[in-house]
Amino acid sequence: MDSSARDPLDDDGLTGRAAIVTGGGAAGDGIGNGRAACILLARRGVKVLVVDRDGALAGRTVAMIAAEGGQARAFTGDVTDDDTCKAMVAAARAGFGRVDFLVNNVGIGSKGPVTQEPLGDWQRVLRTNLDSMFLASRHAIPAMRETAGGGAIVNVSSISALRPRGMTSYAVSKGGVISLTRAMAVDHGPEHVRVNCVLPGAVYTPLSYGGGMSEQAREQRRKASVLGVEGNGWDVGMAVRFLLSQQARFITGQVLVVDGGQTLVGPARDHQG
Repeated sequence: MDSSARDPLDDDGLTGRAAIVTGGGAAGDGIGNGRAACILLARRGVKVLVVDRDGALAGRTVAMIAAEGGQARAFTGDVTDDDTCKAMVAAARAGFGRVDFLVNNVGIGSKGPVTQEPLGDWQRVLRTNLDSMFLASRHAIPAMRETAGGGAIVNVSSISALRPRGMTSYAVSKGGVISLTRAMAVDHGPEHVRVNCVLPGAVYTPLSYGGGMSEQAREQRRKASVLGVEGNGWDVGMAVRFLLSQQARFITGQVLVVDGGQTLVGPARDHQG
């Protein structure tokens, strides 16, 4: 049969591959964006290096994957450090023999305009949200070329990059993630490395409810979706898995907004939290 006539859904190209997912832990058994991506990739036969600054949280994700029969290893480290990112990629190569995918999912928030935010906080947000992706990618891309002949990267940004509201340094860092995504897509496309970006909206994750979110605030976030439903980490994880798969083989340098339509409506219905 002509391969062009085959249903592309028959093979998503994930089984037997290896991925690095930063920020892959979550509190308790909660499902954050990173943990969801790890579990969903493992369910499709991907070997996952779960990276988190808190080794216990990464270990819990690994245990959840193992309970389903998947393969994963934990790596503890701060991905704002260049040596740590180098060691992270080396650990994936040593453990899995290859590196096919990278999910850059580390991020922290901020509040306030430039006139109020301390310089140290501004620098910490940009270092965590943007430098981490630069450092992880600069070590992962050569490994992809050498071990797999190419690969795919998904960077996790935020709709705050499109509609900043009271979180200036966070919005700037997430806007930088979009630009970094596009630049890497152009630079490394000829090396068969695709790079895309996911922009989550106000999804319900351990990071959001861990801050003591009230039920009223949670309801406001749900109503911000034109669909009237509450998004969660699984929604983001599924978007990540799609962009890494062969089903997205002709997609690179693109931004996928996962927000239930939140950015389509006016501020009266918007609540980024």
